[in-house]
Amino acid sequence: MVKIAPSILSADFCNLERDIRRVSTADWLHVDVMDGAFVPNLTIGVPVVASIRKHTEMFLDVHLMIDKPVRYVEQFCKAGADLLSVHLEADHPTRIADALHAMEANGVKKAVALRPITSAKAVLPYIEQLDMVLVMTVEPGFGGQKFMESQLDTIREVRALIDKYNPACELEVDGGIAPGTAEQVIEAGATVLVAGSAVYGAEDPAKAIELLRGSAS
Repeated sequence: MVKIAPSILSADFCNLERDIRRVSTADWLHVDVMDGAFVPNLTIGVPVVASIRKHTEMFLDVHLMIDKPVRYVEQFCKAGADLLSVHLEADHPTRIADALHAMEANGVKKAVALRPITSAKAVLPYIEQLDMVLVMTVEPGFGGQKFMESQLDTIREVRALIDKYNPACELEVDGGIAPGTAEQVIEAGATVLVAGSAVYGAEDPAKAIELLRGSAS
């Protein structure tokens, strides 16, 4: 069954504990970390992830949209992340490998993320050791953007690589996910859907989560 990971980027940060409870029927909680360098926005850091960990038992899917992420991997692991995604565009390949090794050493699931400009083949050096690949269907940095249909081809290509080299690997899609686009990305091979506005912008977030789950049927 497809997993739903609401993004707290669309939550009310003054009422974050409340808004995490509102999506407690989801499978994962998606936490977007932005540094103002790799992407043109600032969000949250290690202390907030540590605080979230104290108040929920949900699986924390932490998406590092930061430059040279290996510098902070151990800190986010210790803060309570269950899975970390690092962008392949954020550092030299050897340093991305170092970041993945640091996740492994800290017992945290490992993922790489792709911006829309990045080829699916960029995952090949890492694919056999990954727990997840994240394909962005918007430019990372801001919530509420329009879904990029051109990324469906990338999702299909990543799906084929996963099926060939590491069938247990999850394929997450993030950006512009709503019931209509959810059907498209699931058909293309996604197994985890990140949704911010579609969940937190709904009158009933739990119902919105079920609607996204229903897109797989």
